[in-house]
Amino acid sequence: MAERLDQPRTRGLSLLSRGGTRDEDASGRISESIARFLGTPRFIVWLTVFCVVWLAWNTWAPQEVRFDQASNGFTALTLMLSLQASYAAPLILLAQNRQADRDRVQAEQDRQRAERNLADTEFLAREMASLRIALSEVATRDFVRSELRNLLEDLQSEDAGHEDAGDERRAPDPGRRGAPER
Repeated sequence: MAERLDQPRTRGLSLLSRGGTRDEDASGRISESIARFLGTPRFIVWLTVFCVVWLAWNTWAPQEVRFDQASNGFTALTLMLSLQASYAAPLILLAQNRQADRDRVQAEQDRQRAERNLADTEFLAREMASLRIALSEVATRDFVRSELRNLLEDLQSEDAGHEDAGDERRAPDPGRRGAPER
């Protein structure tokens, strides 16, 4: 049956996916680890050692075992380094794209966390304002003490007035409970 050109092709089995399902995230992780290694001093050291060994071998080894001639400008070495660079560039770009995606997700999570923190802070500010309003109507310790002093002074002045009038009323005993006896 002829394929319809107005519909996309169904994906068939490719050479890479025949062994099972293809995990794009796994390939991304592998390429990131390679790109990370390409950016390390260890890679620079290994690449330098590789080039020095290559050049030394093809310069000082017997003529029969040399595989890259200095007279040709070490063409094979140039091709090897070009091949390495042609694979390194896309791997680095892939790693950068994956990092950008992670940064985007992290930025979104940070924005959501900041919004929650702002909402919590506004809620706490409203609660503190309502507590201040409620506390302005509550008697403070100093206010209660001053009122008690005033009442005590009033009671003492009343008792002093009654004693002067000859009333046999006893002053309230601070250790006793209940009303004073008459």
